[in-house]
Amino acid sequence: MLSKVVFLDRDGVINRDSPNYITSWPQFEFLPRSRRALARLKRAGFTTIVITNQSAVGRGIMTLATLNDLHARMCAAVRAAGGEIRDIFFCPHHPDQACTCRKPRPGLIWAARERHAIDLSRAVMVGDSPKDIAAARAAGVHLAVLVRTGNGAEAEKALSGRLDRPDHVAADLFAAVDWIIAHDPLCAP
Repeated sequence: MLSKVVFLDRDGVINRDSPNYITSWPQFEFLPRSRRALARLKRAGFTTIVITNQSAVGRGIMTLATLNDLHARMCAAVRAAGGEIRDIFFCPHHPDQACTCRKPRPGLIWAARERHAIDLSRAVMVGDSPKDIAAARAAGVHLAVLVRTGNGAEAEKALSGRLDRPDHVAADLFAAVDWIIAHDPLCAP
C-alpha cells in the first residue's frame, strides 16, 4: 500500500492556468520551480499523482488524443528534470454533466486509491482552488495544501474562516513541497 502520496491539481499548480483552457502543448508553460518541486518529491520518496478537471474535452474545445499527448509531454519534461508523475486522473466532462469524477467530488481520488492501493489517511492534496480542497476532504485525504499560484489567491480569500479550509497555504508548489516534507515523519532528519 502506498502511504507517501501527493495528489496535485494541474493548471495553476504545475503549469500556468488560462481562462481559455490549456488546449495544446505550445500553450503549456510550467510554473517557476514546479519541475524542481516534483523532483524533490521523488527524491523524498513520494509518489505524485495528478488529479485534474479537464472540461475542455467535454466542451469540444480539445480532443482526448490532444489531452493525452499534452500529458505525455508534461510527464516527459518532469522526468527529464528528475521528477516523476506516476499517474494522471482527469475528468473530461462538461460541468453540466453532473458526473462523479469532477472535483469537488472525490471520484478521481478514489479511482487513484483503487488503482494504486493508496492509504488516503497519509496522503496530501495540493491545489489552487476550493474544489481541490473540498475533493481532498470528501475523499478522506489527510492534508490539503492550497498554493497561491493560479487561482490560489482568490481561493485563499474564499476559504478564509470556513471549516473546510486548507491545512496550509504556500506561495507555490515548491514551498508546498517544503512544508509537506517537513511534516512527514518519514522525512525527518
